[in-house]
Amino acid sequence: MATTITERVRSALNGQTPDRLPFVCRLDVWYACHQRSGTMPAAFHNMSLEEIHHALGVGRQRFMVPFRWRLHHVEMTVTFNGVEIFHAYEPLVELISGSHDWVKADQAGETITCYRTPVGTLQTRHSLSQLGVQSGTEPYLEEHFIKDEDDYRVVEYIWEHAEYVPMYEVILQEERRLEGQGFVIPLLPRIPFQQVLLEYLGEVPLFYALHDNPAPVERLLQLLDEQLMGILQHLADLPALYVEFPDNLHGLMTNPALFRKYCLPAYQRYCDVLHQQGKKVGSHTDGDVKPLLPLLKESGLDVCESFSPAPLSSCTFDEAWNAWQGRPMIWGGIPSPLLEERTEERIMHEYLDHLLEVVGRHPIVLSVVDMVMGHNSWERIRAIAERLEQHVL
Repeated sequence: MATTITERVRSALNGQTPDRLPFVCRLDVWYACHQRSGTMPAAFHNMSLEEIHHALGVGRQRFMVPFRWRLHHVEMTVTFNGVEIFHAYEPLVELISGSHDWVKADQAGETITCYRTPVGTLQTRHSLSQLGVQSGTEPYLEEHFIKDEDDYRVVEYIWEHAEYVPMYEVILQEERRLEGQGFVIPLLPRIPFQQVLLEYLGEVPLFYALHDNPAPVERLLQLLDEQLMGILQHLADLPALYVEFPDNLHGLMTNPALFRKYCLPAYQRYCDVLHQQGKKVGSHTDGDVKPLLPLLKESGLDVCESFSPAPLSSCTFDEAWNAWQGRPMIWGGIPSPLLEERTEERIMHEYLDHLLEVVGRHPIVLSVVDMVMGHNSWERIRAIAERLEQHVL
């Protein structure tokens, strides 16, 4: 019988019924918000993030990337508000197209990252306001890699010369550290279409490119697909029960037609590879997935993580539950507005009672979605944790 938070999550992922429904959250933004603004509740003064999780009775959900890239023949520079803060030739990086370790997340300003190669230079720009610093949010990607057709060749050069460097022991160490109190999720890259949409071009430029000049976009999608298939083959050596694509799916942006063409066959192929390794596969589906409900059921995904029901999206919990019937399994389901003081506490308890009635003894991982925000009530998190602890399956 599962007794720890970690064991409960594993049981749910394996389609089993634990002793209680697993409840894990990401308190990182809440913690950063109160640390930076000096508003940490007195009950948690001088506590670490893990200690606060333990005090609230909620497990920690921890995302980690299990590999790095050695960018051969690439010079990388990072400036913050015009001052160079990092410079390396052939750097070892976790990501290149999104945020990375040198993007300032604790100071207001602008971070510019340049990658110089023998065939050209790419640049990204992240910005963060003082309000963003105080609220604990991530810097916003304002300038994407690809601005014109020449930039495609630079991206291709970088990935053609990049070396995959496994970091599996770091994942295993963190799993041992959080054993019993949380769950580590090894993150893959986004699937190619979501990479191009959110990282390389941006939403509006991508839609124009698909209409006006699709050839280089299709070539980039093919390159990213080949790269991702290579990563999946490497992951055969990672002893993980579950891995996830951090796709940030939104059914109004990646609409059903685009999903059917670019995402559905990709998910099915990737899931086949990972299932052969004995791994469960999920996607970070924190947007409005109502238009995608039947397609996600066909995708081969085992989990839709960070499923964000109404009022965060137009999709109710019941609609997703009835459409998927456990495949994919829901991870999430508790919308963060229920933890706001402006929401009557009675409404939160009524929502939770209904959710527990619908779920019964079926597998699910409950989480506040997309994450616990700085203005959310820690007392309500504790109340949910206590309610779930009393709910013996």
